[in-house]
Amino acid sequence: MPSHRISKKRRYVGISLAGLAVLLGGAFAAEAATAGTVSRPAPKIFTGHAFDTCTAPSLTAMKGWYATSVYRGAAVYVGGKNRGCAQPNLTASWVKSVSSTGWKLIPLYVGAQPPCQASNNPEKMTASNATSLAATDAADAVAKEAALGMKAGSPVYLDMEYFDPKNTSCVNTVLSYIRSFDKTVKAKGYWSGFYGFSNSSAAVVANAKTRTDLPEILWYARYDDVYSTTKGFPYASTLYTGHRRGHQFAVNKKVTHTGGTLTIDRDAWDAPVAVTAS
Repeated sequence: MPSHRISKKRRYVGISLAGLAVLLGGAFAAEAATAGTVSRPAPKIFTGHAFDTCTAPSLTAMKGWYATSVYRGAAVYVGGKNRGCAQPNLTASWVKSVSSTGWKLIPLYVGAQPPCQASNNPEKMTASNATSLAATDAADAVAKEAALGMKAGSPVYLDMEYFDPKNTSCVNTVLSYIRSFDKTVKAKGYWSGFYGFSNSSAAVVANAKTRTDLPEILWYARYDDVYSTTKGFPYASTLYTGHRRGHQFAVNKKVTHTGGTLTIDRDAWDAPVAVTAS
């Protein structure tokens, strides 16, 4: 289980079953022109092997891994009151350095968690505050990314941990939070992404009947050891096409390359990554 999403004392997790980076036009560009009151730059797309780990690695590790591993994308936890690990390495200068090396960064924000989640998180949403809290959190997420040098046109991946998808009132509260979060992110010139478990939080997003203000990009955790964003996709095949999918397919793997050993989750990636100054 990915113990780095939220600290071990506060987690409740359910488990189910070389790269390319381009600026993408097409559907993304069309949406950029009509999203809220701010015109968004087209996103930067990366397709290839990615990993995520609790604490952003050192520059030495990142440079060594870039030289000797298949990975070219790396997720980083930019903020959120429920973020489980300190980030001493994650600074604007670190972002610039690793981006100059060639890394494509995937920014994660650990926002408020569901009211029905069996955990003791510092920040939980309620039915009454979900919309306003999400707007505050989204503004913070964008500010955190901007401070790190991740420009407009970057995605914000909202991290939502496991909860009971059959709890209707909880689902409704979660969707209210997600919609408000995404609407705020888009209005500020960023793209809305979402990380969740394929049998829980991601399923709630994928299966929602009303699609308004839902995430534009889906990063789903399904631990089937299949490096693919299409094979075994657990939802309707028409959803999140056109470079809008990430698949976390293996978890908590100790991997060694030049620069050191890291405990990582492995991802197949075909989706937006941060736009940086490099």
